[in-house]
Amino acid sequence: MAMTTSTSFFSPPFRSFSVPRHRRNVVVVAASAIPLRSAENIVIVGAGVAGLATALALRRLGVGAAVLEQGPTLRAGGTSLTLFKNGWRVLDAIGVADELRAKYLRIQGWAQDADAISGEWRAEIALLGIFGRQEVRAVERRVLLETLASKLPPETISFSSKLKSIAEQGPDGTLLELEDGRQVLAKIVVGCDGVNSPIARWMGFLEPRYVGHMAFRGLAEYADGQPFEPKVNYIYGRGVRAGFVPVSPTKVYWFICFNRQSPGPKITDPAALKREALDLVGGWPSDLLAVMGSTPESAVVRTPLVDRWLWPGLAPRASRGGGVVLAGDAWHPMTPNLGQGACCALEDAVVLARRLAAGNARDAMQGYEAERWARVFPLTARAGLVGALVQWENAAVCAVRDAVVIPRLVRLGPFLEHTNFECDLLGASP
Repeated sequence: MAMTTSTSFFSPPFRSFSVPRHRRNVVVVAASAIPLRSAENIVIVGAGVAGLATALALRRLGVGAAVLEQGPTLRAGGTSLTLFKNGWRVLDAIGVADELRAKYLRIQGWAQDADAISGEWRAEIALLGIFGRQEVRAVERRVLLETLASKLPPETISFSSKLKSIAEQGPDGTLLELEDGRQVLAKIVVGCDGVNSPIARWMGFLEPRYVGHMAFRGLAEYADGQPFEPKVNYIYGRGVRAGFVPVSPTKVYWFICFNRQSPGPKITDPAALKREALDLVGGWPSDLLAVMGSTPESAVVRTPLVDRWLWPGLAPRASRGGGVVLAGDAWHPMTPNLGQGACCALEDAVVLARRLAAGNARDAMQGYEAERWARVFPLTARAGLVGALVQWENAAVCAVRDAVVIPRLVRLGPFLEHTNFECDLLGASP
């Protein structure tokens, strides 16, 4: 096999090997000639939270990886992510937590409002008294991605690289064909390509299940400073709930979750999106309406809520042949009711990186799958059940929910046990 240098995919020049049976513009990540600890050996599909965190975790362990991102830039969509202490443990481990902490407020507690019309706050919980050092902050998705990417070499991410097909090539690895005709043969492929993952479909997973709820999300801007205390504020109605939380001294994140039988047609007009959101909560507490009023139309998004329950014995494996493995939403999309989607993606990243860096890829993937399944399956199910509980529409049932269920739920010590996650610091980035 002749060794060549190719610049058709990665820049600076990407070490590759010519393989006569493939097209001339193939970029090969050789399995046999390049050791596991090589930047050319692992390809991560998707530059979202899971993908970039995995790349950074691997780099801090001395393992290089290339990242394929279908968009022309890092994804600027989305608004804010709520990260609990397990997410911050991972961000500490990969060396970016303090940079983000300096930008975002630490949440001190939350307030539950059981009456959407009166606005009476029925329960308040102090987070710092739960499990000692509970850390919660809302972080802008865009800034999180930019921070992770900034710690990687510039040539790590290849943009405008949308996956078209994937095929196993035996001992040579896995062949990724891109929409523009380029091909990549990788020893290890990590599918971090999101909720609608083509790699997950290729591995036999069904599409995520729509749970019957939609969500509006927005990010309000206050040039002269936002006026709210650093706590999460929840408001419950019948089949509709909302909330808002200060993100930084000048920004406040808000959401509305509402029941809908089907997602319906996509709305692309920003003004129409904001009007629909406001219509859902007309007459609700003035603080919520003020936050929404301070939100640029371009900062409002609407998405269907979906999940995938990884039933034992029924769900496909998260890895295939020791060459392909899934992480984050590509494997276990979950509803946001526990605030654990991004946190679990970050956990996936460090667990998978540690196992891949330790040795045999097949053993690493199988160990990762076993460890993470035991973590994410219960969380996905619990998040779905909590969502169903708080989205009730019947007036009598909602009265019981508001007076008994929610106050007891948020006072239970075990409510936040899922945020316990131990994660040692990874080695310093080279």
